[in-house]
Amino acid sequence: MKRVMTIQDISCIGKCSLTVALPIISCFGVEAAIVPTAVLSTHTHFSGFTFRDLTEDLDNIKEHWKKEGFKFDTLYSGYLGSERQIEIVRDYFKTFGGEHTYIIVDPVMADNGKLYAGFDDHFPEKMAGLCKEADIILPNLSEAALMLNEPYPGENAAPEVTRKLLKGLTKLVSGIAIITGVTLENGNFGFMGLDAKTGEFFEYGTPKVNYKSHGTGDIFASTFTGALTRGMTCFDSLKLAADYVTRCIKNTYDDPNRVDYAVNFEAELPWLTDRIKLINDTERRTK
Repeated sequence: MKRVMTIQDISCIGKCSLTVALPIISCFGVEAAIVPTAVLSTHTHFSGFTFRDLTEDLDNIKEHWKKEGFKFDTLYSGYLGSERQIEIVRDYFKTFGGEHTYIIVDPVMADNGKLYAGFDDHFPEKMAGLCKEADIILPNLSEAALMLNEPYPGENAAPEVTRKLLKGLTKLVSGIAIITGVTLENGNFGFMGLDAKTGEFFEYGTPKVNYKSHGTGDIFASTFTGALTRGMTCFDSLKLAADYVTRCIKNTYDDPNRVDYAVNFEAELPWLTDRIKLINDTERRTK
């Protein structure tokens, strides 16, 4: 069985970070080994949330796993609560990475042009340094602009602006940079990417649903990570992630009892499982 190490916080309520990464990655028949960086009562959209910093546990977890000889097919980091945690995660990458191990960084730190609560102006620079260790990075427009010290272009940034940011990001990552949550030339909403090795741009989008909520970036990154680790191509993994997030958003938009702090990713897990079953059936036929 393939194994993913996912390093991010536990927001007890909020449907983000490890509470989406664990079920979604598991859906792919991939083991999700979790490294919790902090425990929050809710995600940072709420005021007055509690925050239990687990930085002091991270080195001990790493050393124990190293002693046990655990191996990982993918290392995937999300929300990190401090600059110190970024440095520790960099060491995780060096310890457990390898020629046949994907390193994926979702530099979770900002939205709508603003850093999340608890981060200072130096944080984007530190996160940019972590991205240099990755094969694939998945920032949104806010995070891309902050890491490059560029002005925030707004949610509806023109495609040429997104492409300019991607060119800047490929100075941080030698593999593939993807910016999520972008508007494409045909008006669809999705992702745009650039392969630093080939210089090729690629994109995919779906009709935009005028409903914005928290956690969709984590759902996208976790779905992408599970699919890529399972053996799908990078683009097919990204496309599946975009389609799944769109279904989650539509499901929430249509739900009269929806909460306002997250999307109904759970309700669409059967759809995701059906897509994965098709992958399994194809593999059986080709063996």
